[in-house]
Amino acid sequence: MLAFVAAERREFDGLLRRADRVTKLDWPLQFARIAWVNGEPIMLVANGPGPKLAGWAAENVRKHQELAGLVSTGFCGGLNPALGPCDIFVATEVVALSPDCKGVVSQPLAYARGSVRTGKLLSIDRVVSTAAEKADLRQTGADAVEMEAAAVAEKAAEWNIPFYCIRVVTDTSAENFPLDFNRMRDADGRFSRMKILGAALRRPGAVLPELLKLNRRCKDASQALGDFIVDASF
Repeated sequence: MLAFVAAERREFDGLLRRADRVTKLDWPLQFARIAWVNGEPIMLVANGPGPKLAGWAAENVRKHQELAGLVSTGFCGGLNPALGPCDIFVATEVVALSPDCKGVVSQPLAYARGSVRTGKLLSIDRVVSTAAEKADLRQTGADAVEMEAAAVAEKAAEWNIPFYCIRVVTDTSAENFPLDFNRMRDADGRFSRMKILGAALRRPGAVLPELLKLNRRCKDASQALGDFIVDASF
């Protein structure tokens, strides 16, 4: 069975809307489900942002289920100016920002419709919040950035199973986040809604409208991602 690993449950919202049926799993993860899509079961798990939590999610799946492959999925930020909001990005290579990291090549997949971008994905354990930082990271040759794919790829390599990486763009290379979300993470690395709310209320006029805009973008992106995955062939 294929297992899809994301950071947040909402990254699966679009896919869950297209599922034939869904079964909740009582696992020690923030989110764990079996979903039947096009008549076939797939695993969906999410346990928070960053490599540590993503690796733990993948390990939990393997304890309970024989795996045919791992798919790192969810949101990403654009580094390449050609990437627009809600573009589907299929990584051909995943690299971590480390001098000894050679990168992991993703398995190709077939897809039936829509505009799809491909390229190198940079995987780092922090939120890239500003256009200036994105421009700096673009110098690595990466086209997009996110936080979990390298850890999922590492597990796939360790277990000798196929690895895929499918992402959707929520913020472009020219956009800034209204907050430094790195400061909104708790001791485990998860985003604290209380910290985000507190920071927003300190500057409501500037921050709240931008957070609402980002939330709408994430909903549209999740829908685009789900539509793509349903039509893709692994």
